[in-house]
Amino acid sequence: MSVRSLASLCLLAAVAFAVPAQEKRVHHHADLSDHAHDDTHGFQYDHEAFLGKEEAKTFDQLTPEESKDRLAKIVDRIDTDKDGFINHAELHYWIKHRQRSYISENVNRHWKDYDKNEDDKIAWEEYKNTTYGYYLGEEFDDIEDKATYKSMLTRDERRFKTADRDGDGIATREEFTAFLHPEEFDYMKDLVVQETVEDIDKNGDGKINLDEYIGDMYTPEEGESEPEWVQTERKHFTESRDANKDGYLDSSEVAHWILPGEVDHAANEAKHLIHDTDTNKDEKITKKEILANWNMFVGSQATNYGEDLTKRHDEL
Repeated sequence: MSVRSLASLCLLAAVAFAVPAQEKRVHHHADLSDHAHDDTHGFQYDHEAFLGKEEAKTFDQLTPEESKDRLAKIVDRIDTDKDGFINHAELHYWIKHRQRSYISENVNRHWKDYDKNEDDKIAWEEYKNTTYGYYLGEEFDDIEDKATYKSMLTRDERRFKTADRDGDGIATREEFTAFLHPEEFDYMKDLVVQETVEDIDKNGDGKINLDEYIGDMYTPEEGESEPEWVQTERKHFTESRDANKDGYLDSSEVAHWILPGEVDHAANEAKHLIHDTDTNKDEKITKKEILANWNMFVGSQATNYGEDLTKRHDEL
């Protein structure tokens, strides 16, 4: 990706963030499902949590027999210790894996753009040359906002080095995922906070005052009265965000704001599926128990047992 295309992406991002931005910086993990978790009205939440949103759509088009056959193969993959049982840890790991599948799919789509020597790794030099390319030799001299692009390069390098856990200057697929999606990795969270402070802290004192906090979300038009949501954000800053009441947000207060503690929905879903499937109440489930409750795990909306089905996907 060239600097020109990078600038275009920045412009698109600016348009996307033109709506009230008071919650845009808060990092939440992806939802397990777009559906309400209410088993009295069906198991679509469980299907999307267990399979991932895209794969759940595939299973919706299968006959019950096909769904059960594919589910049996999935169970074998979940049973990592091959003891014939699925325990909470194994099911939790599987659901978390499916929850993050959209991220890995995104990384896979762009991998070839950066892995120029096709060694299944991405060196910092590969990323830098692909992203900034021609302009590196010119020291950004022919770019109007030279300082901005130099800052972007410095920031990218710092993030790359932080994601590169073994410090060899080369990112594995996992490390490159952490580089692109740092909010998903615990060891990157300090960097996420640091980048947020740098984005909002206009006077460079390393902390965020009320004007900077509001200015990141809202710039008034001439003669415009302040919207109610902005007034609400002012109260949030003084009453809750600024925990020590010193008039600023420091790094720990920013972390509390943008990285809120969250319920582990994947752990809760694993517990729910085991509870409703574990007939002998030994807190683990067998393939037989899972297949007996196949409609909870994968389900099927096909009613004609093979008629009018859409094109089959490859076997998992």
